[in-house]
Amino acid sequence: MMDRSCPGTVEPILEILDGKWTLLLLFELFNGTRRFGELRRKLQPISPKTLTDRLRLLEEKGIVTRTIYPGVPLHVEYELTESGQGLQPIFAAMWTWTQEYGSYLRKEPNEMGQETEKLV
Repeated sequence: MMDRSCPGTVEPILEILDGKWTLLLLFELFNGTRRFGELRRKLQPISPKTLTDRLRLLEEKGIVTRTIYPGVPLHVEYELTESGQGLQPIFAAMWTWTQEYGSYLRKEPNEMGQETEKLV
């Protein structure tokens, strides 16, 4: 049974993970340091503004670090902090749950009331 204070306790992490693109952005950063352009290509069709907003939020929350390398052109890299890396077990748990219980999420009823597999 879950503690009744649980929703209030996990609210800060839900605020971080709630934004569109945030989970995919974090997943990409679990694979290592990335430049802004790399993240844009991997997360298409994300807009530059949205990507910037998500990265700033994650930086403010101490999940991501931003390193600027001077030069022409300017070189900026993003990587997960230690607390950002600490989110990996959450992603692993989501993957495990999906493998065990998620098959029904890909099913939808057809006209005759039978379930059919979604093409994902």
